[in-house]
Amino acid sequence: MLGLKLPTDPRWVNIVEKNTDEILTDHAFCEQKAASTAISLIVKFPEYPELVTEMVALAREEMGHFKMVHDRLLARGKTLGRYRKDDYVVELMKFFPKGGNRKDLLIHRLLYAALIEARSCERFRLLSEELQDRDLAEFYRKLMVSEAGHYTLFLNFARQYGDRAEVDRKWQDLLTYEAEIMKGLGTKETVHG
Repeated sequence: MLGLKLPTDPRWVNIVEKNTDEILTDHAFCEQKAASTAISLIVKFPEYPELVTEMVALAREEMGHFKMVHDRLLARGKTLGRYRKDDYVVELMKFFPKGGNRKDLLIHRLLYAALIEARSCERFRLLSEELQDRDLAEFYRKLMVSEAGHYTLFLNFARQYGDRAEVDRKWQDLLTYEAEIMKGLGTKETVHG
């Protein structure tokens, strides 16, 4: 369903299990960034009322997810820790050229967001199936379903606002590029790394 061209090596879960507090911290920041992305789309593209409506709901949902992850950290006696950049996202954002017209910028932002959500969904599925901590595994199963919805939301908006054939071509090209990025990742206890 997700169309990812390179699945995560299941051994990544073994890395995560050695430091679940670290993945929870990274995950919390991912949820903050997802909410920020939704707000940014509202600010930059207010002329799309359907997009604005959905992004308001998404920002609320992502901050709810942030709270859920943060609460888990607190329950473990941990604090959030410092913000860190996401190497995966930094590399991914290099794919489309900077600039261009507003429509292209919107489509590119939507495709990036769709792919980030798709990869998160795939990683959460692995965690839900492989983590020994069954409570944490169930937590990630519930979030996996949500991430799948976000992925389709962004991809459908890109297809709605752009030329379908061109959007699908860009999507396939982005998926190929992302697979190359993923070859160098999977060695850290982070959602995308």
